[in-house]
Amino acid sequence: MTQKWLSIVGIGEDGLQGLSAIARSLLDKAKVIVGGDRHLAMLPTDDQREKLVWTSPISTSVDEIIQRRDESICVLASGDPMCYGIGVTLMRRIPVSEMTIIPAPSAFSLACARVGWSLTEVETLSLNGRPSSLLQSYIYPKARLLILSEGKDTPAIVAGILTNRGYGGSKITVLERMGGTHERILEGTAASWSETEVAALNAIAVYCIADPGVIPLPRLPGLPDNAYHHDGQLTKREVRAITLAALAPTPGELLWDVGAGCGSISIEWMRSNARCRAIAIEQNASRLLYIADNAATLGTPNLQIIEGKAPHALKDLPAPDAIFIGGGVTATGLFDVCWEALRPGGRLVANVVTVEGEQTLFQWHERVGGDLTRIAIQRAEPIGKFLGWRGMAGVTQWVVVK
Repeated sequence: MTQKWLSIVGIGEDGLQGLSAIARSLLDKAKVIVGGDRHLAMLPTDDQREKLVWTSPISTSVDEIIQRRDESICVLASGDPMCYGIGVTLMRRIPVSEMTIIPAPSAFSLACARVGWSLTEVETLSLNGRPSSLLQSYIYPKARLLILSEGKDTPAIVAGILTNRGYGGSKITVLERMGGTHERILEGTAASWSETEVAALNAIAVYCIADPGVIPLPRLPGLPDNAYHHDGQLTKREVRAITLAALAPTPGELLWDVGAGCGSISIEWMRSNARCRAIAIEQNASRLLYIADNAATLGTPNLQIIEGKAPHALKDLPAPDAIFIGGGVTATGLFDVCWEALRPGGRLVANVVTVEGEQTLFQWHERVGGDLTRIAIQRAEPIGKFLGWRGMAGVTQWVVVK
């Protein structure tokens, strides 16, 4: 039986009196107490025990906690330590068998109790230490969003993003210091948000309302081509939808997008689920700027962008669950590097529009099998005063599972 030397106790704004009996006994028995200034200030002034305040970077504090694992340590944490909290950070380094975790209600639970929302019907995200453009992929008409703030400026940033996106009528509720005597609730709309005196500790509830005529962007693949900034190197909407269906993203998986163009495949892979990850590899400098711009605009700021030419640029990347090759299939040695890196069960999809590219795909197909498909799309366009069919360049697609 492993000795449980570390306890993580969630504490609310109401301080020690809000702790359960078991949480209180874990705190009382500890020799060392760890927390932020706010948490440690909740302890009695005559508490003589050793206190550790979180350092920046926090990894230094985590190292110190691990070095002292023969002592009895209690970490005080805000709300639920496993909801974007310190518990998640510590769990990466310390096995759960060595700790006891006692959660208090999370900010999300408290916010739902204040505004009367069902926690299972809201979208939850944290903008604390994360890019604010993450919010972009969560916005849709009638969405209920609960957002953990970085600080007092976050509500205004959220209001600005909503307004610029065409959701200026959205209702915003800022919930300050929930569960304590200083609790306060501010309400307004995105377009007219002007509160500047906001407590640093706040959460935001948003009810998204789209302006008339705003077309929502779905999370499914096949966004309109005009959702992207590009120089023509864009997998067109219909082909993109077919390609992502073949890549088959599931939550938590990693995609390599080789020859990423303006980034549409990796962005839509990541938009399919907040836990999907992608690396876009592109050699053209102006396209790299398009990828970064599109990723921020469409809510996937954590897309990893790598400047370089495949296969050389692929050599130290983490092993992918799926690979898309949208450009440069004829590069020498590309297939060998990709096939070697791909995990068993992983998918490889390649699209080409040239005869030379088709020859390459045919050689790859002869080596490892898979399916070859021709995708021909025609769109109706004006011919004089009539409509006629205009064919887009045919795409040959090869799909293989390792």
